[in-house]
Amino acid sequence: MDIINIIFALLSIGLGCFGWLAPKFTMSALDLDPGTSSMGTSEIRASVGCLFVGMGLGALILGTPTAYAMLGFSWAGAAAGRLTSLIVDGRSQKKWVYFLVELCVGCPAIWFNI
Repeated sequence: MDIINIIFALLSIGLGCFGWLAPKFTMSALDLDPGTSSMGTSEIRASVGCLFVGMGLGALILGTPTAYAMLGFSWAGAAAGRLTSLIVDGRSQKKWVYFLVELCVGCPAIWFNI
């Protein structure tokens, strides 16, 4: 169980590093246009990047089932937002892939730690 939790935390940190350190790459992967303002890049660094880095590091540092469950709730929350977009904003293959990744990290992390 511990190794699975560590993998989920490292996955969060690794994916978060893309948003944090490579926001233009991340924006391209998400089909986002940086526009004329730097706020889009700033938002990617914060919400897609360091937020996930912080969650993963926090779970590793605390090392408790509650911390790993909260990591799972965060991923599941992202999946809920993605599902909302699939229903309200329209479907695409890319959205389904991201939804499945978020769901496949979030639900097991919750299940294994509650």
